[in-house]
Amino acid sequence: MSTEALRIVWIYPDLLSTYGDRGNMLILARRAADRGIPVETYEVRSDQRMPNSADIYLIGGGEDGPQALAAQRLLADGGLHQAVTRGAAVLAICAGYQLFGHSFFAKGAKCAGLGLLDISSDRGETRAVGELRGDIDPRLGLPPLTGFENHGGRTHLGTHAAPLARVTGGIGNDGQTEGAWAGKILGTYSHGPALARNPALADLLLKWATGADRLAPLDDTWSERLRNERLAAASPV
Repeated sequence: MSTEALRIVWIYPDLLSTYGDRGNMLILARRAADRGIPVETYEVRSDQRMPNSADIYLIGGGEDGPQALAAQRLLADGGLHQAVTRGAAVLAICAGYQLFGHSFFAKGAKCAGLGLLDISSDRGETRAVGELRGDIDPRLGLPPLTGFENHGGRTHLGTHAAPLARVTGGIGNDGQTEGAWAGKILGTYSHGPALARNPALADLLLKWATGADRLAPLDDTWSERLRNERLAAASPV
């Protein structure tokens, strides 16, 4: 593994940073550092150029107006598209997940997304709020997903995106599937923050970013307690 620092970018914290989603950056940086992997983290605001040479990009949830503005600025900037083409890993949460698709709705209007995931989002009849759990795509080799969702959207997957998980509690995309993934892009409605509740998901991103087949094990006693409690809270009665 290279000794060059792992570069993690938090996208537009001034627009999209709700429900503690910034914690995903902290979790990734800590799990990398605990394994002796040098880390550099960057918070790139919406009035700054998006670097195209980082290893992992993170984007969080937010309200309709900031979501639409973020999509417009990322499209105009182009740096994130260049990074994805180069092979960077991405975790997109909630509003950030929606704007990675072809289109989404904000303030009643259909908005163009980044087109980096083969998904599209519209409005559901009801708001999805509460604990979320699901069985992650077996190809990713991860334990069940746990999170907290709070969104009014419904997301539809195209042929070039696979569900991140099959819902066993909550709504996710449509009551059947939750999130989506393709290549090194992961999208989910899971807050919590997602990587605090799902450390194996954090490690998958680290493996993608570093090219490592395996990572040294860490003591996840406390995160497993949290996971077990939250998974139980989302289980059918």
